[in-house]
Amino acid sequence: MSVYSGMNISASGMTAQRLRLDIISQNIANVNTTRDENGNPYRRKTVVFAEKDMTPFGDILLRTAGKVGNGVKVTKIVEDTHTQMRKVYDPSHPDADDEGYVSYPNVNIVQEMTDMIDATRAYEANVTAFNATKSMAMKGLEIGK
Repeated sequence: MSVYSGMNISASGMTAQRLRLDIISQNIANVNTTRDENGNPYRRKTVVFAEKDMTPFGDILLRTAGKVGNGVKVTKIVEDTHTQMRKVYDPSHPDADDEGYVSYPNVNIVQEMTDMIDATRAYEANVTAFNATKSMAMKGLEIGK
């Protein structure tokens, strides 16, 4: 594995985690959005990751032992349709239904903050790996001095 591929793997992880943080921020910003452009309450969004250039196991087994992955990529951003919307009784609200209940987004602030901490730690781990790779490359260049 070359030094640059190690840096590319770390950079792909940082990019993916940054997008994840953007989606988490969007969820938090819309925690009280009862109507989107379609007239429905906002739905929580999550990010789905996958390995870049996934190779079947048999192909990997036949290759040399030094080969590692190529990083991570975001495959899609999905809406959480499994979690129920939060119902609040407020008959004076313009978005209240016939029974007086307002459907608020299925965003849980505690869950979002936990996900945010997780994404931040993953980003920091990728920065640390990137800096370690860069440091090894710099030390390698100093050998010739």
